[in-house]
Amino acid sequence: MYEKIVLVTRKTRLAELIERLNTRAQARFYLEHAGQDFEDYAREDDTYRRALDGLHGALAFGLPVQQVDRSLVPTFLFSGKELVVAVGQDGLVANVAKYVDRQPLVGVNPDPTRFDGVLLPFRVDGARAAVRRTLEGKASMREVTLAEARLADGQRLLAFNELFLGARTHVSARYTLRHGETAEPQSSSGVIVSTGAGSSGWLSSVFTLARGLTSSTGGVPGSTWRMGWEDPRLAFVVREPFVSRHSSADLISGFVTAERELVLESRMPSGGVIFSDGVEEDFLAFNAGATAHVRPAAQRARLVVSSLG
Repeated sequence: MYEKIVLVTRKTRLAELIERLNTRAQARFYLEHAGQDFEDYAREDDTYRRALDGLHGALAFGLPVQQVDRSLVPTFLFSGKELVVAVGQDGLVANVAKYVDRQPLVGVNPDPTRFDGVLLPFRVDGARAAVRRTLEGKASMREVTLAEARLADGQRLLAFNELFLGARTHVSARYTLRHGETAEPQSSSGVIVSTGAGSSGWLSSVFTLARGLTSSTGGVPGSTWRMGWEDPRLAFVVREPFVSRHSSADLISGFVTAERELVLESRMPSGGVIFSDGVEEDFLAFNAGATAHVRPAAQRARLVVSSLG
């Protein structure tokens, strides 16, 4: 069933600095000159390297192991016969999951003292058992709902946590928003469409902002709200909607389903974008004439969450 194991990695902060500054010594000088702790960067890098060394040994199942940096994942050709292991921060799992189709994805936490590991249920010493059970078809998985934005020309973008539709810079985004039978022109800081998995992230910060604002101004404080990862709906919110002669703010939040999609028609001559999961470099242009249809994706991410022994 599986032809190889793909091990997705990420550069540490120190590795990125050395790549930019050429040497470890120059990276040390740069950090210490800026008043930062070089040793913290070095400890993180050493821990990650040891985790990778341990994983290469743990993943010896007689299958080829191909190591791929996360920067190459969007263009990597997955055949559907790979078992994917991601080792890094939680965000690495989110950014890999939308590219691997239905292949099982095992998240490994290389540094539990540093990373929360919400999407990284396995430590390095437990990775072999998790992968072995997955290869045997005995692992427990969660099928996570993804969000999808599709343009009229066929371009599409998937999101594990959330989609952002708006302007590239901090200027007002102009568009017409349609949801169900209701439509209105809007001017705002953009629209967030969140999955259940992402509802504890950016969307949660919107609820926190609303709670603080209503509390300080005498309104009714809200409460923290989340959706389940498998929830088939998406939730959308309009950020900082502005009411003017040419824009309204009656349709500022709601749920998106396969039957009731969200449609945005751009009114921005330039600078309009759609990106997902905070990765601004991987975007769809969303300028005047473009219409985006947003709905839950048919594709779901399959996260291994238990090796069942």
